[in-house]
Amino acid sequence: MQNDNRLYFLDWLRILAFFLLILYHTGMYYVTWDWHVKSPHAGHAIEPLMLLSSPWRMSLLFLVSGAATAFLARKLATGRLVRERSARLLVPLLFGMLVVVPPQPYFEVVEKLGYAGSYADFMRLYLGGHDGFCRDGDCLSLPTWNHLWYLPYLWTYTLVLAGLFAALGRARLEGAGMRLARLLAGWRALALPAAALALMRVLLKPHFEETHALVDDWFNHATYLPLFLVGALLANQAAFWGELERLRRSALAIALACWAALVAYYLQPEALQVWPAAARTVWATCQWCAIVAACGFARRHLAHDGPARQYLTQAVFPVYILHQTLIVCFSRILLPAALPPAIEGIVLVAMTVTASFGIFEGVRRVPALRPLFGLKRLEGRAPPAAAAPTVS
Repeated sequence: MQNDNRLYFLDWLRILAFFLLILYHTGMYYVTWDWHVKSPHAGHAIEPLMLLSSPWRMSLLFLVSGAATAFLARKLATGRLVRERSARLLVPLLFGMLVVVPPQPYFEVVEKLGYAGSYADFMRLYLGGHDGFCRDGDCLSLPTWNHLWYLPYLWTYTLVLAGLFAALGRARLEGAGMRLARLLAGWRALALPAAALALMRVLLKPHFEETHALVDDWFNHATYLPLFLVGALLANQAAFWGELERLRRSALAIALACWAALVAYYLQPEALQVWPAAARTVWATCQWCAIVAACGFARRHLAHDGPARQYLTQAVFPVYILHQTLIVCFSRILLPAALPPAIEGIVLVAMTVTASFGIFEGVRRVPALRPLFGLKRLEGRAPPAAAAPTVS
């Protein structure tokens, strides 16, 4: 089913999770929640569907990224791991902040603040760290990484893991992974992580906003860093992944039940004031059980390699870098057409996917552009189609 111990189902999960971001961020254009730009048709209609993935989407990505980083660490010395991850994450981050991301805050200040300057005028303010774009006491921080916040978080967590390798040694961490896998057997594979996530949410969520600013995002760090480290510790523990496969149906049923409860909370917001701890516990249970279900079903049905996985594993990172800016820009292009929201949403997704893959096809053929989008440099004279797939 698998060669060289690579967990191909985790590659597929990573691919699917990133493409889910396209649907989710397109949805953000149509809901009432705060986002960079808003459709004239924004409302509550699809918010229950958005809640279906909100609790677990990014958590799954950090778990999978932890496992991928651990497999990479088995092949590289600690110093080389840090250098490789720094190049693959920080170079695209810097390029993204300077080139890819700026249209998002530009259209945001045009729509929300009535900014009348040109894009060139805005870029001078953007690069100069302008702090005057404010509304109701909330100011836009420039320059910004917006949706690329995942990259500095992943880089920071990689440094933590590299520090653990250096301080404790690989053998000790392997032993810790074996002990953790034994602990997370049977019902404990569902209950214990869900309880830990619920405890963090109950204790920290009321006191710390989710900022995605890295330096002050304590609640998100308390959630994502442990999941990243758990993924790293358990990456090579086949028994753990087998346990998730065995529990997949039960986990899915629990996750869907919790989602229904969250929708009920959402429809009766006064209940959140009466039972906030209960709501946060339900959220955390949905979060972990959905991850278990996703991993379990993926291991059952997607534990295989092939040309599609190899191609999409290369494409997914550039697509992630590009997708949100494309959504924002295409939404402005489509605005004068006044399409019905359902049709407009489908067109917006289709345009974003088509443009993302079109740009990827160009980028992967130009050696100088590949590092800017997190792609490995081409070795020798091999054509782009033969380049080895990457895992970030």
